[in-house]
Amino acid sequence: MDSQDLVKAIKHIRPDSEFTFQNADYSTINWIVLEGNAPTWEELEVAHLQVKAAEEAKAAEAAAKRQALLDKLGITEEEARLLLGGN
Repeated sequence: MDSQDLVKAIKHIRPDSEFTFQNADYSTINWIVLEGNAPTWEELEVAHLQVKAAEEAKAAEAAAKRQALLDKLGITEEEARLLLGGN
């Protein structure tokens, strides 16, 4: 888990927490604001998987909506890019 993933996992289960850490190292987490107990590494791993699954589901939903719109318009993604001036 990299630093960004660690932040997302912590915020997923302790949204009001404030903390610092170094090099995505769990053992260096310094809790500035924490309601309840500090999450364990195992809890953070589960939270990381939950966040990742939610992000993937959101991306899949967005892709499906894009494709539905393209189908409704009867154009391809490449044609839409051309119409919008993209490359």
